[in-house]
Amino acid sequence: MKQRNNPSPVIDLILKEQVEKELASLRFTKNFRSATAEEWYIFLESYMDPQTGGAAGKVIIHYNLYGNKEVFINTTIIFDDPSLFDPVHHPLVYALAEEIVNRLVGYADTLLSVHAGENSYQAEYR
Repeated sequence: MKQRNNPSPVIDLILKEQVEKELASLRFTKNFRSATAEEWYIFLESYMDPQTGGAAGKVIIHYNLYGNKEVFINTTIIFDDPSLFDPVHHPLVYALAEEIVNRLVGYADTLLSVHAGENSYQAEYR
């Protein structure tokens, strides 16, 4: 992952405001549910799928059940708006992914995979 060169305080303020705006506008619609999986569409104020003009992305949550007590969740977030692939938007993609996991998955053990072009990454929450 590329490191940002000491950005100016003005850029940091603009980025912070953009992150806050998008987090405030973050909405979900459940598209699919089965016994072990869910699919959600992600809607943002400033981003959308360029082909359909719809959701900016989707979240797929797959529940791995081990017996009746242990659950491990695989969460995949796919952003469809190519402007979110730009490395300058990495902090925004990261903040959105964190908030999506907090809202949809909560505190369960989770393996996260984020697909956003150059801003793609994986993380594990325990």
